[in-house]
Amino acid sequence: MAETTITDMTTRSVRAAYFVSDSTGITAETLGNALLANFPGMVFVKHTVPFVDSVDAATTVAEQIAQDAANGLEPLVFTTAKNPAVRTVLTAVPATHIDLLSGHLSELAEALGTPPSEQLGQFHTLGDATEYFARMRAVEYAIEHDDGQSSRALDLADVIIVAPSRCGKTPTTMYLALQYGLLVANYPLTDDDFPTDELPPLIRKYTSRCFGLTTTALRLSQVRHERRPDSRYSSLAQCTTELRRAERLYARNGIPFLNSSTKSVEEMSAVILHALGLRRSPRRKSSS
Repeated sequence: MAETTITDMTTRSVRAAYFVSDSTGITAETLGNALLANFPGMVFVKHTVPFVDSVDAATTVAEQIAQDAANGLEPLVFTTAKNPAVRTVLTAVPATHIDLLSGHLSELAEALGTPPSEQLGQFHTLGDATEYFARMRAVEYAIEHDDGQSSRALDLADVIIVAPSRCGKTPTTMYLALQYGLLVANYPLTDDDFPTDELPPLIRKYTSRCFGLTTTALRLSQVRHERRPDSRYSSLAQCTTELRRAERLYARNGIPFLNSSTKSVEEMSAVILHALGLRRSPRRKSSS
């Protein structure tokens, strides 16, 4: 049972929040957190409880929820459990219950004229094998092409993320590969790539597929300091220089870019998809 650390309970209202699922908990946690994000003035003690697929498991969770209720944390319970017996146990506890599936499933079943499957964890199972293996291939491609390590099959890339070191290239690359099945490479801009008005030779002919990342000099210096403390690499002056050069390079070559310092990987990925006109199904390109 995962729990967040609360650092400022004394200054803001505190509530317990449970994400309860009969499968992995990913859907309950994602949807629940999306709703809670709209209340930044609150502090939530969060618990993600996966695989609640029996009355016994539900009873254990219900006891914890009841304890939090007794302690004045007024629990919020976000559920994606399908089993009616499990839901009955959970809803008997004094808490605010948000069933993330039931109403929507009923509406969808009525619209489609067929009842929903009773199999658990449908969303995060293997599902469509073709789509699954495409995502696995995309992850392998991302690993091979991380940090400009390989030029093999670079012409197949859907996206090439370009940025100075430690601006968020790798996590964004991996997210796009795993979540969307896109073939994504990334290339680090180093001192060897300047001075020039053009992109580095390895990626120059794929300008239309490039997307740039930048950040603030202070943030970059802090991140690099964790890797190489008190080095030229992590100095504020070096970070400032590299970011200015990168942004000028993006502008000269018409490469869209964004500042990663205040954006999550999910947000950056959404911007990249929109800017390059990509969707979940990757566009296969010729080697033009």
